[in-house]
Amino acid sequence: SGRRTVAHAATDEGVRRAVLAGVSTIEHGDGASADTLRLMAKKGVALCPTLAAVEATSRYAGWNGEAASAPARVKAKRDQIARMKKSGVIICNGSDVGVFDHGEDAWEIELLVDYGLAPVEALKSATSVNAKIIDMSDKIGRIAPGMIADLAAFEGDPSKDISALRRTRFVMQAGEIKRRE
Repeated sequence: SGRRTVAHAATDEGVRRAVLAGVSTIEHGDGASADTLRLMAKKGVALCPTLAAVEATSRYAGWNGEAASAPARVKAKRDQIARMKKSGVIICNGSDVGVFDHGEDAWEIELLVDYGLAPVEALKSATSVNAKIIDMSDKIGRIAPGMIADLAAFEGDPSKDISALRRTRFVMQAGEIKRRE
C-alpha cells in the first residue's frame, strides 16, 4: 500500500524476511547476519537496535553494569553495532522506553556512543536520521527556516560529551518554550 512499516525481528531469518517484504525499519535486529545487514544497507532499511532495553532487562536480572561481566545479550549488542557500522546500515534511535523509566530516553543515545558511534552519529540517529525514516525531514530533524521549532539546549556540548544530554537547560516544542533555566 506504500505505507512505511516497522517489523520487530530478533533472528536473522526474521530480519531478512522483513527486509525482503519491504519494511522501512527493523526494531531490535538481534542475530542479523553480515549478509542480512548488507541487504538492509542496500535497500535503505534502518535498524533500531534498542540497546537500553537489553541493558535494562539485563540489570533487572542482576547484572551490575560492568562491561567485564556483561551478559551474552549485551555483548551481542556491542558486536551488532560494530557489524551495523561495517555494513553501512542506517542506525536509527529508539529505545523501547517503558522497559526502563520514562524520562531516561537519553540513555539510548548514550549507549549508542558507548557501543561505538561517535556522539554526532548518535545525535543524528535521534534527529535527522529518524526524521528521514518517517518521511518528515522537510519538517523536523534539523534547524532550518520553515522547520517545526523543536529545539533543546544543554549545559555542555553533546557532540563532544554525550552526557550533556542529561543537563537540559532549554526546551522548545513547536515554537513554544516548555523549559528555560
